[in-house]
This record gives sequence, structure tokens and C-alpha cells, in this order.
Amino acid sequence: MLELLTLGEIEVQGRLVDASNLALLTTVEHAGRTAHAMYKPVRGERPLWDFPEGTLAGRETAAWVVSEAGGWGVVPPTVLREGPLGPGSVQLWIGPTEEDTDLSAQEALIDVVPRSQVRPGWLPVFEGESHRGEPVVVVHADRPDLASTAVLDAVINNADRKGSHLRLEAGSLWGFDHGVSFNVEPKLRTVLWGWMGQPLPERDLERLGRLSAGLADDSSAVRTALAALLTVEEVEALRSRVSRLLGRGRFPRPGGGWPAVPWPPL
Repeated sequence: MLELLTLGEIEVQGRLVDASNLALLTTVEHAGRTAHAMYKPVRGERPLWDFPEGTLAGRETAAWVVSEAGGWGVVPPTVLREGPLGPGSVQLWIGPTEEDTDLSAQEALIDVVPRSQVRPGWLPVFEGESHRGEPVVVVHADRPDLASTAVLDAVINNADRKGSHLRLEAGSLWGFDHGVSFNVEPKLRTVLWGWMGQPLPERDLERLGRLSAGLADDSSAVRTALAALLTVEEVEALRSRVSRLLGRGRFPRPGGGWPAVPWPPL
């Protein structure tokens, strides 16, 4: 798949009109194989005050590198390469290729419900009001794969984990849109706060240990890959976050000075 995404000929099929930055659905073809992919060219990125200009595509790719190095397997295969509109990230497309009007996959993970309807197996995140002024609660499913995604988000310092950035496909959980990650300043902003303060699962401690070992070795594959995608300071901040998570052994809690939840949450 990486060979296909890296070497394949890209043909643009359409644009995701609701995306914050230019996001193009494409087909990629190479050596008789074809796949759909999401192409996000650097030239289509909107400038942000807190991220260096033209770096979001590299951060998208770095999220895949870290997900694979630790063994989370949450981020679809992603590469940074030249495309029809210049360099950008090219990520394997997960899900239907036509407009999806079925929200069942999203509702199985994140939901907004009245206070009285928080069901077993769901964890509350925060309370609010509906457009009618009725009290509601943002909740997410209490699933091991979702908890592991929350750990990965803490590792990459994901500043925008909305419900729409998660998808269940054929029983597997996938996460998307990691362009605003890896900042050196604490910016974790997510809807997945349901486990805050709880002990980290053993499987995620093992993943953190694996990633920590790779980051400690200057000649490792993960360090080599990240050196081409992030700054030295950003890689060192990543190492510090991993070390901190291992030392505390618990899911993080929201910090002060930065909104803890993205809006809208879905």
C-alpha cells in the first residue's frame, strides 16, 4: 500500500467542501493496483497562528509514522509526496467514496444525549444545552480501541479530535485529520476525556515503551522518518510527552490555558 501511495499516479475525483483546508478525494494507480486516497496539498493549507505555515501535510504523515511505530494502527497509511497541486499528504481513504448520509458509525462512538439518557457503556465528557435550551451531555463509547486512540492523541498532542475524525470500518477504528498535531506547546483538545486520570491499559504502556525506545535511538526508523517531517524541537517534545505518560501511567487530564474540547464536538 505504501508503494501504491508513494509511486501511484494521482487523479483527482472531487473535493471535500466542508474541510477546513483543501482536501481532495483521488484515485491512485500503480502496477495494476488502484485505491482511493485523500490528497491534501500544502498549497491548500490555511495559515494558522500557532502552527508554522505549510507544515500540516507533514504532521498528517508524522501521525501515521508514530501510530505505526508504537503499534496503535489507528491512522491509515499516509505518505508525503508530490501531487497534481504540488507536495502534500496522501492518505488511504477509509469508507465510502460517495457522500455518506449514514451516521451510524459516528453515533456508535460519539453522541449528544439528554442527561437522563446516558446509557451503560458510555462515558460523559461535558454538559451543555441543546438549541432548545435543554440540558444535554456529550458522551463517547467506553471501548478499548477508542481508549487507545485517546492515548495516541496525547502522544501526538492532537489539537482537534472531533467525533467526525473517527470512523468504524469493517470492525476497525480509524482516525483522521491530524494536521494540527505535534506542537511543542500543550494543545491537546479532544472529545475523548472519559478516561481522564485512570490508569493506562497495559497494551498502551507497551506501545509507549516501544515508541520510547525508538525515539531514544537516533538511527531508528521512526527517528529518521520524523526528522524529515518535524522540527528537532517537535521531536524532543514528542519524546517528553511519551516519557511523561510512561512515568505517570495514567490518562492525562485537561490543562489550563487552552480549550480542552473542540467545537463542534462532532
